[in-house]
Amino acid sequence: METVLITGATSGIGQAFARHYAAQGCRLVLVGRDPEKLERLAGELGAPCRLLTADLADEAQVRQLADAVKDEPLDVFINNAGFGVTGPFLETDTEKEIAMLKVNDLAMHLLFKSVLQRMQARGRGTIVNVASSAGLLPGGPYMAAYYASKAYAASLTRAVAQELKEAGSGVYVCALCPGPVDTNFNRNADASFSLKGISAEECVKACLTGMAKKKTVIVPKARMRAAVMARRIVPDNVMLAVTGRQQKKKIWPK
Repeated sequence: METVLITGATSGIGQAFARHYAAQGCRLVLVGRDPEKLERLAGELGAPCRLLTADLADEAQVRQLADAVKDEPLDVFINNAGFGVTGPFLETDTEKEIAMLKVNDLAMHLLFKSVLQRMQARGRGTIVNVASSAGLLPGGPYMAAYYASKAYAASLTRAVAQELKEAGSGVYVCALCPGPVDTNFNRNADASFSLKGISAEECVKACLTGMAKKKTVIVPKARMRAAVMARRIVPDNVMLAVTGRQQKKKIWPK
């Protein structure tokens, strides 16, 4: 029986991954901030679950989490927890942005490295760092810090994937880089969808297809792949202006 660790497991993409792996007969290690939501999800899944409560904006709790799973024989790690902040950079809440960077980058980095080291010692394993198509673009006016945080996640994953390839490692890592997904992400980011999103289940299905092909960067949906590909031919200043117009539509009125 495979063991799968999922952060941000109680909603959205994390929950969709949990449901998929539960259906595959896996044992799950589910991480979230709300113990009641974790208990409720575990009761619905019908799979063996270990539940761990942690606020990944708190570095001490991230390190405690890494220590708590150090002896787990992890086969798959879905490094999913994250959130966004929307608005002009001059006006966004600095403390919320710092918390976002701690979750999207610091926690992602610490858990990625800790789990990767243990998988490498075992000689096998799979890690999915949930980034965003935002991280593959030159920047995102009106979601500036979020785009930058996801660029870090995507860049780190690609670099580590190359290192593992050159080392002949049995561990596979990839970055899932979706566009809009119909989750509670936008509500948490104080934003509204400006483009129609895909379901979390569609996102996970596309990710699994990419994983089967051992892709390093997985971008669900042809429309988002085309947008990412456009960066190769569209000047950055044009891409930034187009992205800014699209992101500005998301901002909730004050």
